[in-house]
Amino acid sequence: MKFKHPILYISKIIISLSLVFGLTACNQVKEETTIAETVSEIYEVHEEGRIYAFYDRALYKEFLSVGETAYRLTRIGTGPNGETMVFGLTKKDKKKGSNTPAVKLYENKVKTAENFYAETIRHGRIYVFDNFSDMKTVRQFGHPNFFYTEIGSGPKGETVVYVLNKKTKKKKPTSLIESFKKANS
Repeated sequence: MKFKHPILYISKIIISLSLVFGLTACNQVKEETTIAETVSEIYEVHEEGRIYAFYDRALYKEFLSVGETAYRLTRIGTGPNGETMVFGLTKKDKKKGSNTPAVKLYENKVKTAENFYAETIRHGRIYVFDNFSDMKTVRQFGHPNFFYTEIGSGPKGETVVYVLNKKTKKKKPTSLIESFKKANS
């Protein structure tokens, strides 16, 4: 196609480029809207230099009884203190790999839901959380700064440690205790 005037040719190029960049911007907006996904529960088991993380309670319970998961994503040395991270995957999510709820949460690609609930089994104790930030602190340093403990109240007689923070440290965590009992009944 020949253009008689160079201005018409330049105008066509500018229009074409703006359409291309406009479509790219639309795709970026669409991608950002998927970030609204949230995670409502996470379970961890710390043992033998590994941190096993689960976003599905049934899979977590299966791991506790069997000691393995059929499908997992393993990342050697990526834990906060060089531990191997093992993300348990459900059968339907096995091909998603890094695009699963737990991995996305640990990579800060999704946020937690308002009614977030989590458990960590470490050194024979069960730590219970309603805040992922508190969970990260315990994962990194091994213990919480503020907590409420019930000795022998776990399903198998374990000590249960309800993790608190500066805002919640002065009150008995009754709703967290209720959530734990409901999850483990």
